Amino acid sequence: MTKLCGVKALPFLVLVLVLTVLGEQAQAHPCGSTFFSALIQMIPCRAAVAPFSPIQPSEACCNAVKTLGQPCLCTLVNGPPISGVDRNMALQLPDKCTANFEPCEIMKK
Repeated sequence: MTKLCGVKALPFLVLVLVLTVLGEQAQAHPCGSTFFSALIQMIPCRAAVAPFSPIQPSEACCNAVKTLGQPCLCTLVNGPPISGVDRNMALQLPDKCTANFEPCEIMKK
């Protein structure tokens, strides 16, 4: 019976190990270099990046920009078009939030 339990526990242990490694990678790169994960994490900035929006970025937006940093913003700016988001307004977020990182390079499509 002990051997049988050990065999059943092996897949669980492998799952725990994989989740631990993935969790550590996600902490190293918070947006995971994927468009959709960056988009979800930048939701607090939605009002500030709407076309012709006079709304300044909220504290929550600026915290997201500073926490996620330049790689996440660049992932969004260089990703597919987002309905209701002005890319130029998104590019201004680091300056408006006094985030200290390099501007994004816009990739030509």
